[in-house]
Amino acid sequence: MSKRYAKFCIVGGTGMVVDMGIIWLLASPYMLGWNLSLSKAIAAEVAIFNNFFWNHLWTFRGLATNGNAWLERLARFGKFNLICVAGIGLSVLLLNAQVYRLNMNVYLANFISIVLVSIWNFFMNLRFGWNAPAPSL
Repeated sequence: MSKRYAKFCIVGGTGMVVDMGIIWLLASPYMLGWNLSLSKAIAAEVAIFNNFFWNHLWTFRGLATNGNAWLERLARFGKFNLICVAGIGLSVLLLNAQVYRLNMNVYLANFISIVLVSIWNFFMNLRFGWNAPAPSL
């Protein structure tokens, strides 16, 4: 499982680059200057799509069943997205608390939020998105 988690983190790193780039583009006063929460939600959703694509091809390869590939993939993306939407909500709360309550730099706060939420996303997706047996602790 540690090898799979390492792959998940590498894929998550690509998602973090996507997320950071989009949040900079949307929220930075030097770019579009949009609302931070809206910018974070959009950035996270684009990163989720990126992460699903790479996790499907690499991280969780071999855990999928061999049924209708397109229908199965669509259903798995729906599960992945639902699990990650809970993570987006948590991420937005953490980001706002760190930026507006603790006066942290938005990019450092975003990084911390992403790292914390990645743990939730990994275990929930392993168990429910790709239907792996529950990990023994």
